[in-house]
Amino acid sequence: MSHHLVEAIGLTHVYEDGTSALHDVSFRITHGESVGIIGANGAGKSTLLMHLNGHLAPTRGEVRIGETPLTRATLPQIRRTVGLVFQDPDDQLFMPTVFDDVAFGPRNQGLPDAEVERRVQDALQCVGVWGVRARPPYRLSGGEKKRVAIAGVLAMSPDILVMDEPTSGLDPRARRQLIGLLREFSHTRIFTSHDLDMVLDLCPRTIVLCAGAIMADGPTRAIFADDALLERCQLERPLSLQAARARGLDESKDG
Repeated sequence: MSHHLVEAIGLTHVYEDGTSALHDVSFRITHGESVGIIGANGAGKSTLLMHLNGHLAPTRGEVRIGETPLTRATLPQIRRTVGLVFQDPDDQLFMPTVFDDVAFGPRNQGLPDAEVERRVQDALQCVGVWGVRARPPYRLSGGEKKRVAIAGVLAMSPDILVMDEPTSGLDPRARRQLIGLLREFSHTRIFTSHDLDMVLDLCPRTIVLCAGAIMADGPTRAIFADDALLERCQLERPLSLQAARARGLDESKDG
């Protein structure tokens, strides 16, 4: 059994107001994979991620982590396995200092103080923001907040890292630094993003959602080469591939 395995089986979610967000979603993500989940606004991406560590419960279907069904009884175990970083880091940062924020999870796990301090230091150094440990989170830049939110998840030593729109709101330098950081992680990684160039950089596999259903699941480059699929799902090729295609067309004209 691999704790890194993530599986959705017939996952369906209908919100209390009747909004149907997911329809019979099934997939299996194995140890060490890096997978992008893409789709237009309202496709169900964030709703799907919220099911992977129990922030939402399915209307029908099941989530399994490492072959363990996600239930009320297994929720504490699974939240130690699946680390979820929200799109807005302000949803995760609420303690007086950065150090306290990153220490919150390990302390709740009942770890000894020395182990908590070691984990906090390791996590903040890993993401390159150990120097801001004494600052209040509201005094951080957007890029720093993202890094601290990631550190708070890493400090809990998850096997699976799940991130909702990790580059959203970042300036180009902070985006480039974050992509470099995420590339180094050995975790099983699952990202939702409108930043399709990031998906191209980090995710060999991509799942395409449209109106709450999976429209495609396969190699990222093959999906981004399928213009009919992208058009049907209200998506476009990553900018880097659009530029490469434009250069190719220009060269063919010159020839």
